Amino acid sequence: MAGITRKTKRYPSDLTDEEWERIAPLMPPANRRGRKRTTDFREIINALRYLVRSGCGWEMLPVHFGPW
Repeated sequence: MAGITRKTKRYPSDLTDEEWERIAPLMPPANRRGRKRTTDFREIINALRYLVRSGCGWEMLPVHFGPW
């Protein structure tokens, strides 16, 4: 499985490739009949881990995590 391709700042709370390989199979597959996903599950988990580790609120998430 390929590593993360984000071209922005990395954080200590980001998943490592090894961690992602372990949990990626647990993510639900994309629905072939629905619209395509616009956000990667790995980025969502990275954002949640950032929130937990930093203690900041949703509105204080760095912009590159996306509009939540």
